[in-house]
Amino acid sequence: MQGKVVVVTGSNSGIGRETAKALASMGATTVLACRSPEKAETAAADVRSASGSDDVHVVPLDLADLSSVEAGAAEVLSRWDRLDVLVNNAGGIWSGRQVTAQGFEQTLGVNHVGPFFLTALLLDRMREAESGRIVNLSSVGHHVALTGMNWNDLQGERRYSAFGAYAQSKLANLLFTRGLALRLADTNVTANAAHPGPVRSGFGLDGDMSGIMAWGNLLIRPFEISATAGAVTPVYLASSPDMAGKTGGYYVHCRPGHPSRHARSDADAHRLWEVTEKMITERGFILP
Repeated sequence: MQGKVVVVTGSNSGIGRETAKALASMGATTVLACRSPEKAETAAADVRSASGSDDVHVVPLDLADLSSVEAGAAEVLSRWDRLDVLVNNAGGIWSGRQVTAQGFEQTLGVNHVGPFFLTALLLDRMREAESGRIVNLSSVGHHVALTGMNWNDLQGERRYSAFGAYAQSKLANLLFTRGLALRLADTNVTANAAHPGPVRSGFGLDGDMSGIMAWGNLLIRPFEISATAGAVTPVYLASSPDMAGKTGGYYVHCRPGHPSRHARSDADAHRLWEVTEKMITERGFILP
């Protein structure tokens, strides 16, 4: 990874921070793209100390606000003349229905729409890399979306379920990965998705969960794996020579996983792509 530039979203804690540590340790210029600059600076100091590399940087980026995504992408493009790896790690789950700055349902907005927009804004720079890699963090939880994407109520306006919204967003991650792989088939950029496993991190602990969900999240923590273990598969997809040229896959424990039937649909991948583009452009943002 020496000489390569990588961006990891949500890297102030958990899987993202451990992913950043690993890639920085391999010699990569590592950019922590995070919602809270203060927390990100603390994380960056930890990454520098753990990796022995001073080539670790912070870019403010809030996936719940497309204006912030746009500004963050512009900063990345202005500060670095190359981009080799983008790890779309940040995500969340919310007990009650909330909306982003642009009015999207929060789970779909943060877990899918924000990463979609960020990737689109950075993609041309990635095409210039000798071997660009996009890594999207999904989850085995996408299997819970038994009927696929809820096209008639994507944003949970009629009926909201925290786990339902989360499962749909993780399915969207896989369909986005599939759509990227199809569109980038004749380029030097690959796109793959990872299920990191049940990780003991800060996920859901920033006030996102409440009530019985918050208690349940705390109860299962002793049975979860460490953030370091959870980062193994994303790091593998971002850096391993074994992944050269491989695209459109879903990986669990660094091996091909078993995506749901809905996650393997090219038609749904294409439909979600068009729907997401429309959601973004209707809010006045320009896609490359």
